[in-house]
Order: sequence, then structure tokens, then C-alpha cells
Amino acid sequence: METDQKLIALTFDDGPNPVYTPQILDLLHEYGAKGTFFVIGKRVQLYPAIAIREVNEGHEIANHTFDHHFLKHYPAERLITEIRQTQEVIFDITEQMPHVFRPPGGYYNDALLQSMKEDKLTVVMWSWYQDTKDWMKPGVDKIVAQVLNNVHNGDIILFHDLQGDCSQTVEALRRILPELKQRGYEFVTVSDLISRTRK
Repeated sequence: METDQKLIALTFDDGPNPVYTPQILDLLHEYGAKGTFFVIGKRVQLYPAIAIREVNEGHEIANHTFDHHFLKHYPAERLITEIRQTQEVIFDITEQMPHVFRPPGGYYNDALLQSMKEDKLTVVMWSWYQDTKDWMKPGVDKIVAQVLNNVHNGDIILFHDLQGDCSQTVEALRRILPELKQRGYEFVTVSDLISRTRK
């Protein structure tokens, strides 16, 4: 998002993760940072306390479908049903209705976009040069360099708190957060970034 303000949105896809999402939340709290968690509906059902904590600590909880199916493999109608199901799951557990959606893998089509518009969900991707690819476990140094060497005002940075080992993501954040804070960046939710950069 284009802005003169030193704002950054940290986003986390595919959680909650019972081991690593709490560690991410601890780090965000330590540095006064807000994040946006694009959660999987069935994982919210498995780990409701983590989703509630995300909301209670001022982070944004956002929709990333119920089962993480890619649109290129399934008809849009199935994904739309999943998205609406996930809205209900998140609201039932957190009493917060998501306003933001990110399609798994970034795949979408006109039918999906039209449905999201009707459901008043904003479709949000990420800054193309700020995909950390942390899910591939490239090494902490590589994740850190990807973010710090490419950072711009208004970036939406893509991390993952997916099922499995996210230790590299946590360790990278431990280095990224203080450095960007020292550079004067403010960490905001996606919705906050959109509202503050809207012309």
C-alpha cells in the first residue's frame, strides 16, 4: 500500500499453531506490534483459546478458508461455502466477525471476488517482494534478509504459523521486530493499514 507513513502490516497465514502462535503473540506484545492472523477455520475449532487471545490482545483475525483448499483445484462455489463457514466459526468462538480474506496460495477469480464483495470481505494479498517463504524453512538469516533488505512504507509482509515447525519464523521475528522498530516503523493490522492509507 502506498503511503508516506512508516506503517507495516505483519500477516500470519494458516494458523493457529498450538506451539508457535503463542510465541509469535509473545513477541508482538514485547514490541508493541499488532498483526493480522489469516486463520484456517478448522484450526480455530481445534485451538479456540489461541484465536481468542489474538483478538483479546488487539490483533486482527482474518479469514483464510476452512480447509485451505486452492481455488485452482476446487470450484469457486465450494470455497465460498468454506469462507462463509469460517466466518461463522470465527464469530462463534471470538465474537469478532472478520472483515478481511486472503485466498489460499493467492489464487482467486472473478466469481470469488464478486462473492467477497457481496459478503463485505476485503480481499488482501501481500507485497510481492515480502513473501518470506518461511514455510519452506529457508533459514532464519534468509527470512530476516528478505524482510529487512526490501522493506518499504506500507508493506504487507507474509509469514506463516502453519501446522508443524515454525521455529525459523519465530527466531526471524525476534530479529526483525526490534530492527524495524528502531528504524521507526509502526506495526499495524491490515484493516488499520488500509484505513490509514486510503486517499
